[in-house]
Amino acid sequence: MIIRLSSKLAGRIKARVTTTMPADPKPLADWSAHVFTADRTPYILITNTASLYSVVMLARGVTNDASLITRAVSCLGEQMADDNLQAPFLSVVKPSSAAVNFSKALNRSVTGSMNDLVFHAKVWLIEANLSPCDTAIKLNNIPFSALNYLKPREVFAGLAK
Repeated sequence: MIIRLSSKLAGRIKARVTTTMPADPKPLADWSAHVFTADRTPYILITNTASLYSVVMLARGVTNDASLITRAVSCLGEQMADDNLQAPFLSVVKPSSAAVNFSKALNRSVTGSMNDLVFHAKVWLIEANLSPCDTAIKLNNIPFSALNYLKPREVFAGLAK
């Protein structure tokens, strides 16, 4: 599994990330992560690099690479179960989490899309007072130009087939 860390998140967990790895041959095992603050509460956005399928989780307690991996896999499992995507989680995501490599962002398209996701997440977390799980559900139903105006959940489900 590859987790592509933003420089802000890499600093938070004290991870040394110096290279950009090529895309993982299994697109369901390639994730990007960024930390952001909404109403003085830190959150982490975990986004599938290929599909932009995302999970929002609280960042409290995530202080090193092990805690990030453990919490991310747990949150991905819960979110994917809620989205009826438990099969790809059990067949690809969870097994690939046994060996995680950290990398820099793959490209600016993913970084820009994640910035859009963070903007929407902040609005829903603060203004609508949604939970991180409900916020992720809404994020996964936004059409993106980078995905030919498809929704991240649809693209992720397509990759899982």
